[in-house]
Amino acid sequence: MPMYQPTKVEVGGGGQVLDLDTAVKDGVLGGVDDGGFSPMSEKLDLKKMIEELEAIEVPTVFICPISLEPMLDPVTLCTGQTYERCNILKWLSLGHLTCPTTMQELWDDSITPNKTLQQLIYSWFSQKYMAMKKKSEDVQGRVLEILENLKKLKGQARVQALKGLKLVVGNHFSAKKTMVDNGGVAFLSSLLGPFTSHAVGSEVVGILVNLSLDFESKSNLTQPAKISLMVDMLNEGSIETKVNCTKLIQGLMETKDFDPDLVSSLSLLVGLLKLVKDKRNSNGIQLGLSLLKMISSHECVRSSIVSIGAIPQLVDLLPSLKAECLELALSILDNLASIEDGRLALKNCPNTILNLVKLLMRISENCTQLSLSILWAVCKLSPEECAPIAVEAGLAAKLLLVIQSGCNPALKQQSAELLKLCSLNYTATIFISKCKLTRTLQ
Repeated sequence: MPMYQPTKVEVGGGGQVLDLDTAVKDGVLGGVDDGGFSPMSEKLDLKKMIEELEAIEVPTVFICPISLEPMLDPVTLCTGQTYERCNILKWLSLGHLTCPTTMQELWDDSITPNKTLQQLIYSWFSQKYMAMKKKSEDVQGRVLEILENLKKLKGQARVQALKGLKLVVGNHFSAKKTMVDNGGVAFLSSLLGPFTSHAVGSEVVGILVNLSLDFESKSNLTQPAKISLMVDMLNEGSIETKVNCTKLIQGLMETKDFDPDLVSSLSLLVGLLKLVKDKRNSNGIQLGLSLLKMISSHECVRSSIVSIGAIPQLVDLLPSLKAECLELALSILDNLASIEDGRLALKNCPNTILNLVKLLMRISENCTQLSLSILWAVCKLSPEECAPIAVEAGLAAKLLLVIQSGCNPALKQQSAELLKLCSLNYTATIFISKCKLTRTLQ
């Protein structure tokens, strides 16, 4: 259970109720009808209500000073301070003879059940719980009403109804559950197709990304016509639509036996590259790179990614990317370096070696490993041409740092092999001189 944030209501001294009758009379906590509970409230379990209302702001007097959680069984010490029974008993069992809040010495270690406060807690949570349930039922009714209306609405009226549904689903968990339990996912999926307007499609996708989709729903959404619509919206929609389409396609790719041919279209790959380079939305950059990484893990799509010029664009992005995005971009480049076209594109990109050398031993061990893997692929492809460029960029000094560091043995071995490859065109003295390693070796 999370730590509750108490309200700013101050009742009595030290954050405790000194006169509960006055507190109730003044309306600070809300009264208890007839000094007890209604027939409905008797059926409610206090612990369950507290768990379901975990995000609600709770009055300070209901919070145990030890656990900072609402009290189920409040008891009061001789000092007048009130605690949850199990918490204060544990405190006393540890040999403490003081009040945890005031640190006063206890002249009497007996505890007294605070029935009045317990009734107030029960009454307050009952009222909040019933209000939440009513609101939840209202939300469910609203969702069902919109779904029914959507079957009859067309054009702009349908778009407006979908906007309203997206707002409700985005703000209420019960709305999400109602959608899933009442065929809402299948209905929304049926709205996507070759003749669907982008206005309707963008709202539908915006709702679907907020729902838990089962295998059947995902399989239905992987129909080529639906994927094609998502790709079109990824290229032509607003930044929000682009992000949502990327999220949805990524979720569909996580389905078992997903066909990679569905995401091999050049239009999709170009759209993702545009999203990755769009600095208006940092979340979009990370999502775009994440999806590109998933796509590039399929060997059959790698040539297509290389063919749209992805490698020089990603290489030029490296210096500006944050750590979490940088690792994704390097993973994509490493995947592309596994094919001949990818290695050639990396070699022909003027900034490949320089940008990768700068990343060694700077971000994380994983980034260093990915950078080394790509550098090895490039230098091995054309050692006479690439090794001198790498040496001038300071690669040898960085490799020595990796070898001397606490990195894993495989990374050190790869560094040693790359260092040897770089030194082939030099005598030992010239190699040290060219790389300015004298100070490093000393």
